[in-house]
Amino acid sequence: MDVLALLNHAANFAAPAFWLALLLPWLDRFLTGKRASAFSRPAQFGLIFLAGLVVLAIGLLLLGQDGKMLTYLALVATAASGQWLIRKG
Repeated sequence: MDVLALLNHAANFAAPAFWLALLLPWLDRFLTGKRASAFSRPAQFGLIFLAGLVVLAIGLLLLGQDGKMLTYLALVATAASGQWLIRKG
């Protein structure tokens, strides 16, 4: 595998966590209309993205394959729980 293929695989592996982390703080602000968060949006993005990457890596290690629905379910549950905790419950 050459470097470009490796980068393509890494980007596609991280894409669900990236988009979820990017959209979740924005949707939270849009749906609730409140700004009572303890962290700024870039900090929220970073925390949720990092947690999402950890969940995706654990899913890959445990299930042996990327893209399993159980991993995506855990990703969404982790991101939503993280956003909830960031918003002070």
